[in-house]
Amino acid sequence: MGTLLIRPPGHRRDVTLRPAATAMVWIGEGHAHEMIAVPGVALADRDVLVAVEMSTICGSDVHTVQGRRSAPVPLVLGHESVGRVIATGDAGSTAVDGTPLRIGDRVVWSVTISCGTCDRCSSGLTQKCRTLGKYGHDRIGVHGDLTGAFGTHVQVREGTAIVRVPESLPASVLAPASCATATAWAAVARAARDHDLDGAAVRIHGAGLVGLSAAAIAVEQGATVEVLDPAPARLALAARFGAGRLDRDPDVVIEASGHAVSEALAGVGTGGTVVLVGSVFPADPVPFDAESIVRRLVTITGVHNYTGAELAEAVAFLAGCGRAYPFADAVGEVRQLAAIDEAITAASAPGAPLRIGLVPGR
Repeated sequence: MGTLLIRPPGHRRDVTLRPAATAMVWIGEGHAHEMIAVPGVALADRDVLVAVEMSTICGSDVHTVQGRRSAPVPLVLGHESVGRVIATGDAGSTAVDGTPLRIGDRVVWSVTISCGTCDRCSSGLTQKCRTLGKYGHDRIGVHGDLTGAFGTHVQVREGTAIVRVPESLPASVLAPASCATATAWAAVARAARDHDLDGAAVRIHGAGLVGLSAAAIAVEQGATVEVLDPAPARLALAARFGAGRLDRDPDVVIEASGHAVSEALAGVGTGGTVVLVGSVFPADPVPFDAESIVRRLVTITGVHNYTGAELAEAVAFLAGCGRAYPFADAVGEVRQLAAIDEAITAASAPGAPLRIGLVPGR
């Protein structure tokens, strides 16, 4: 972890890192990442400095590098990570459960940074805060350089939901919790607002990590789950996450791929709910048969990111009944942080594992 020299200058705390932290900076499509050294950070009163244990490459990171998603540059990508608290601001910080965070705590944190006071935050939509910040999505500089998961450290800012995680769970299980698992939990929870999942029929389009996680979560809530995906290997993996076959029209359809929205809308049963969660990149408009939706009494809803409570519930699932499912196998490769460009290329290749992990190296 290195040596920390802490000097409190007023309401900010200077933390000097020896050796310096490093971050991999993406400067635009077609360019390799550049490694920068970050010798120190200035922590605001309730900020936390985390040393990264492992980060994982999400599909949205790949889409950004490929030019399929707009992003301000330069920036440090990455928002799926697990690490350990090594410094806090003068006022300290608290976890989602309200207890103080301490040096040495192993944690995951939300992708979003929220003010907690605007109208959206006050109504429970913290992930859509009026002044929203996002790790791995914001240009470096304004809030320092350690703003994404693809570095040795992350400066976790006030307004971030932070959850302690068990020492017994592998980093490969925990790193994706702050995106894939928590998003899947939020999607299933949204469906459960309309339908008692105990005995429900649930269809999931897409056997990526969000879809597979949603399958396991729904199965544990008593649902019969079917997963559809064009890749036979992914379908075989879905069976290990509890998926089988439906014998009736689904009460709930979760579209987790972004490529099967029309099929999801057409396939849900009368009175059913369609949860759209995979449409997080530009795509062609989807034809919409309003008469069919109305006559079948279908509810269509979107889920994007999650709340702090949902992140905590996702971690609790992984630490509990989620241990019965092969979440540890989702990270099929682990590479050094410095090899990030090769890792992203590998993550976008046909037959790539669900996730590729990145670990800091000295």
